[in-house]
Amino acid sequence: MEIIADILTALVALEHLYILWIEMFAWETRGRKAFKSIPADLFPRTKGLAANQGLYNGFLAAGLIWSFLISDMDWQINIRLFFLGCVVIAGIFGALTAAKKIFLIQALPAIIALTVVLIEMTSK
Repeated sequence: MEIIADILTALVALEHLYILWIEMFAWETRGRKAFKSIPADLFPRTKGLAANQGLYNGFLAAGLIWSFLISDMDWQINIRLFFLGCVVIAGIFGALTAAKKIFLIQALPAIIALTVVLIEMTSK
């Protein structure tokens, strides 16, 4: 179960690194394809806003990656649960306020990873 928890956590971290890349470095190219509901003329004007949002996604990824570097298992699990919880909350909020598909893309993978980490934690 630990390996599955690690893989799922890594996938959520990679997803947020990808979002960081889109929002910070590819907003006017890949961002247009990923965020089709935004009018094309807004991408140049919202580049700074997107980069700021990308930075927050990077913080989420950094926290999840950090959890792999912590040797104390209690701290590792607590840090992992905290950052997965942040992703879940951000995904639910995004689904409620921006686009429902954010729940499937962002919140659901984090919910699954969080659940597996909790199962793994209780089995020790």
